[in-house]
Amino acid sequence: MPKWTICYVRGVEALNYRLGRVVMYLLFVIMGILLWSSFSKVMRVPSLWTLEMAQFTLVAYYLLGAPYAMQLGANVRMDLFYARLPVRRQAIWDIVTIFCLLFYLGVMLWGAVDSTAYSLRINERAPSAWRPPLWPIKIVITISFALMILQAIAHLLRDIAILRGVEIPHPFPGEVNR
Repeated sequence: MPKWTICYVRGVEALNYRLGRVVMYLLFVIMGILLWSSFSKVMRVPSLWTLEMAQFTLVAYYLLGAPYAMQLGANVRMDLFYARLPVRRQAIWDIVTIFCLLFYLGVMLWGAVDSTAYSLRINERAPSAWRPPLWPIKIVITISFALMILQAIAHLLRDIAILRGVEIPHPFPGEVNR
């Protein structure tokens, strides 16, 4: 494999791994927001921002964690037949299906970029009492789809390397389930 492919795969996986390790703690942020929401209702001091902020945080948690989950092999996969295949056949199957994923992610990224540009242009706000601007979460969504595409390409290159009989070492070898 050319050196640039190994550098690309290791660089993208290192970025998504580190980001995923940070993003996983957003779950505690969501819990804190919802806990505050519960306390504020008991104290009869309504918080207008808690539900939407919890939703925005959940979107960031879920979408920014997706490349990390894909890298670790924690994504949902129909393992009924796949798990029984030899590693080379799994790589072939991944190469075939990754193009469907890349097409889907490309369409999603296109829509996310368009929606983010629109949101920035008109300073779009949520139709609620709190009325937060929507462009920050739309930027997070756009970035997450771009990172997922980069991770899918890294996965594709890793599968091509398997077919060529080359092992690309993982940046964090103890974590990967493949």
